Amino acid sequence: MAEDRNASPTLVRDLMSVGVLTCSTDTRIVELTRVLLEKELEGAVVLDDQGHAVGVVSKDDLVRAYAGGDYESLVAEEVMQDGVPQIPPDIPLAVAAQIMQDKGVRNLFMMHHAGGIEYPAAMLSYDHFLRHLAAEHAADLSDLGIKAARESPLETFIKRRDEARSRSGSGE
Repeated sequence: MAEDRNASPTLVRDLMSVGVLTCSTDTRIVELTRVLLEKELEGAVVLDDQGHAVGVVSKDDLVRAYAGGDYESLVAEEVMQDGVPQIPPDIPLAVAAQIMQDKGVRNLFMMHHAGGIEYPAAMLSYDHFLRHLAAEHAADLSDLGIKAARESPLETFIKRRDEARSRSGSGE
C-alpha cells in the first residue's frame, strides 16, 4: 500500500498487534510449536515465575532445536534467546524494519511496565510489514494497530474462562 508522500509516515503503533503470545520457562517446545502454527505467529515471549519477560522463542530457535535432535523433552528456557527485542510504538515503520534487519530478528515487542513487572503488550513482525506491503486498501489492515477493534478485557476473561471450563469438562 503506497503511502502518500505528503502524509506523515505510518508508525509502529498503526500496524502492531496488541496482545502477545507468552509461555512459561517450563513450556514444552512441542506444545509451543503447535500454538505458534495454529496462531500463525513467529514466536512467543517467555515469562519467569513472577511474570517478567526473560526471553523469546522464535521459529528459528525451534528449528535449531529440531536439528539438534532429542527436542521432545526440551522446554522454552532451554531454547530461548535471552532478552526481548524491544521497540517504541511511535517510530516510523521503515525505521522499525531497519532495526529488525540490524538485529537479525523477525519480531519486535512493545513492553509494558506495571507493578514492577515488565511484560509484552504488543508486537510487530515480518508478517505485519508484508501485509502492509501487499494491502490494496486501508481496510485490509483494519485488524492491526492501536485503533483495531478488539474484545474488552472482560469479554476476553469470559471467553477464556468458558474455554477452560469446556476443556476440563466442567459446566460451571
